[in-house]
Amino acid sequence: MFRILVVDDEADVCEILKFNFENNGYRVDTACSAEEAMALPLGEYNLFLLDVMMDKMSGFAFAAYLRKQPETAHIPIIFVTAKDSENDTLTGFNIGADDYIRKPFSISEVIVRVKAVMRRAASAAAPASVAAGNELTFETLVLNPDSKRATIAGSDISLTKKEFELLYHLLSRPGKVFSREELLSLIWPDDANVLERSVDVNIARMRKKLSHYANHIVSRSGYGYCFKEILSE
Repeated sequence: MFRILVVDDEADVCEILKFNFENNGYRVDTACSAEEAMALPLGEYNLFLLDVMMDKMSGFAFAAYLRKQPETAHIPIIFVTAKDSENDTLTGFNIGADDYIRKPFSISEVIVRVKAVMRRAASAAAPASVAAGNELTFETLVLNPDSKRATIAGSDISLTKKEFELLYHLLSRPGKVFSREELLSLIWPDDANVLERSVDVNIARMRKKLSHYANHIVSRSGYGYCFKEILSE
């Protein structure tokens, strides 16, 4: 599950963001200052949402600190702030922010932009697409990325492009649970409007075509999907 840290000296803002992101399936922690945030396990988060104007250490200073630490240098940062001049925005991006949202904000806009940033980050850290030449097999199930063919015991399975790529990524790492966000970033990297429900729909359609291998596509409630090799565990 993706973890977000919201750092804002306005408690109401922290609570509003926490409530709405948790309703969208994220795990959220909040801090009312950069100093309070620094006491948390920062390397365990997937995204930082930072205010700029805070007492003592500003959001800009905290972001600069995060970018210098090896365990947090790669974690996306989004500023959510009332400082909205062009110079402020440029300062934020020059520090290494991935997005800059001005207050007052729309919750729906913040959620969409956070999802887009997290997809880009996950896509950058993962294989860009199905790699050519790496044929995958499990018993009589074979996926060939060169020919884009999926077969069971030599018979073709009619998978769509998205279904093929979903199955390929799941089969490439048996036992790994891929979150819906991860699968969206891998299969739909450039489409910020695709909903997590699209993953469920394509998985359901794919399962119907896999005969008895459908049982190996396992749903982990609240987490995502994995390809399980041994079903008796």
